[in-house]
Amino acid sequence: MTAPISVGHPPDDRQLPRLRLLWSFARPHRRALGLGLLLALLGSAGSLATPMVTKWVLDSLSSFDSLRGPVLALLGLLTLGVVIWLWQWILLGTVGERVILDARESMVRRLFRATVPAVTSRPTGEFITRVTSDTVLLREAASSSVIGLINGSVMMVGTLALMAVLDLVLLGVTVAAVVVMAVLFSLLMPGIAKAQERAQAHVGTLGAVLEGTLRAIRTVKVSRAEHRQSDRIVGEARESARQSVRAVRREAYAWTIAWSGIQGAIIMILGIGAWRVSTGDLAVSSLIAFLLYAFGLMEPVTTLSRHLTALQSGIAAAGRIRQIEAMPVESDPTAGGTDPVPTADPAPITTDVDAGEDQPVLELRRITAGYGPDLPAAVREVDLTVPRRGHVAIVGPSGAGKTTLFSLILRFLAPQQGEVLLDGRPYTALSHVEVRERLAYVEQDTPVIPGTIRENLLFTYPDATEAEIRRALHAVRLTEKVDSLGEGLDTPLTPSSMSGGQRQRIALARAILRRPDVLLLDEATAQVDGLTEVAIHDCIREQAAHGAVVTIAHRLSTVIDADTIVVMEAGQVRARGDHQTLLATDRLYRELVEALRIAQAGDPKEPAEPPARDPADKPTGDPADKPTGDPAGTSAADALTASSVR
Repeated sequence: MTAPISVGHPPDDRQLPRLRLLWSFARPHRRALGLGLLLALLGSAGSLATPMVTKWVLDSLSSFDSLRGPVLALLGLLTLGVVIWLWQWILLGTVGERVILDARESMVRRLFRATVPAVTSRPTGEFITRVTSDTVLLREAASSSVIGLINGSVMMVGTLALMAVLDLVLLGVTVAAVVVMAVLFSLLMPGIAKAQERAQAHVGTLGAVLEGTLRAIRTVKVSRAEHRQSDRIVGEARESARQSVRAVRREAYAWTIAWSGIQGAIIMILGIGAWRVSTGDLAVSSLIAFLLYAFGLMEPVTTLSRHLTALQSGIAAAGRIRQIEAMPVESDPTAGGTDPVPTADPAPITTDVDAGEDQPVLELRRITAGYGPDLPAAVREVDLTVPRRGHVAIVGPSGAGKTTLFSLILRFLAPQQGEVLLDGRPYTALSHVEVRERLAYVEQDTPVIPGTIRENLLFTYPDATEAEIRRALHAVRLTEKVDSLGEGLDTPLTPSSMSGGQRQRIALARAILRRPDVLLLDEATAQVDGLTEVAIHDCIREQAAHGAVVTIAHRLSTVIDADTIVVMEAGQVRARGDHQTLLATDRLYRELVEALRIAQAGDPKEPAEPPARDPADKPTGDPADKPTGDPAGTSAADALTASSVR
């Protein structure tokens, strides 16, 4: 599996120059950026021509020539400048927004195509920050900053060249000031980039902690942890602000140096220029034109400083965005290693007509799998057969590998050894869509999908009919509840409109809206009352009569109803059989059943100290796994721990 993405150091920084990394975002808009650069250069040319036309006006005054030509030239430059400025503003603003849109679209699509371990390796809030905040920093850097740097450089070179035409002595004074500013800028720029990157990293952490805390707001309040969590989140905000202030200070120093350098140069130009005019070495009109160029030099210098600071922020953001785009995605070998292209509307579920009734719908053969190359295997040498019809329950203590089996079946996780087969065909010969359109899955936590009850029910099959919706609601006994709501099916599905158990039943109704070949239930009865539990068991029995049901079982009623029970321990299948057979042959199963009985009865008595487990009592995968030691004594606390946590 893939390792979690790094937060501090973008992987692309080691492979691409920093400017090339930023250019990768601007490249799709290179034609618009080229036009923007052309407009900027035309505008700069007009600005460079203005002092020379001004000199023409002054020379015409001194020689009593007509002012019509230079005045018309000035008006023409003004009109051209307005048109170019307006066009360039709109063009670059549009490009900037498109850069943001492209980056956000790329990240969002990558996140939803990424492998489940890659997405769950980082807090959700951090991804949200990268999609929202980092893209804003990217906007100016990837659009106007590059053009601004090129145009500012051309403007500065052009200004200095025209200054050289007017007077070389005054040019030397100006160049000396520019060199000093360039050296100071080069010392300040790296610190701005580092401070901006650290500030964004803290914003990402802030978003992650805030998102997780708001999800657990009830626990936070009951634990009286409001102030502690607030302090933690505000602490991240303060650290981000501290780093941003560091960047602002360095930017302020850079701008002050630029402004002071130009002003100092103007004062020296004025003094030396006046002296040269008095000696007859320089005409007054040339001095005035030179001063106009000196004043105009402020624009390219400030443009360069502003765009350099924006560039540093954009490069830091580009690296963080590229981390998202480097996340591994689910790819199908059948498509030549390319990313899958899911259909907008899932195709109706169809069963392989060549598959015989006696052929299992699902098989796991000698499966070994884990969550990383450096982590121990979560399941080892597991064999599991799921008949085309019937109910298979998977039980076991925490860490036994039950959830890992579901991840393998749902293709969230790829086996390191062995293979998974659907209707006798290995998963490697099927696309993700082909596998998942045959399955339905109900999570234990039942996350709410933003939207109405209807949108949640139609989430998997948007083309389902009203009759199918009503049938599914009736099966989970939610018809009266939904009808009692003011907006009915169009009521937003929130904790205030539906309880946790009712939301879980909505998820089950979504799963049985169209009868799947395999229904996977991660303890669907964990949060419901007794009457609703009966209704859910009726759904399970009905589905098991027409297809396969696989459950991770944490309640006794779910266990005893199953046709086949698979007992897991330490990542291996320890035993399998029906309820009565396992009660008679497997000690761990008896312990789990005893724990389930205690959990359901709520026995307040203190249990006796359990006997030590016989070292020989290990998982073998043999259904005739005989008990060793006393089968009766077990700690209620140990048993509850074993049965209540996956």
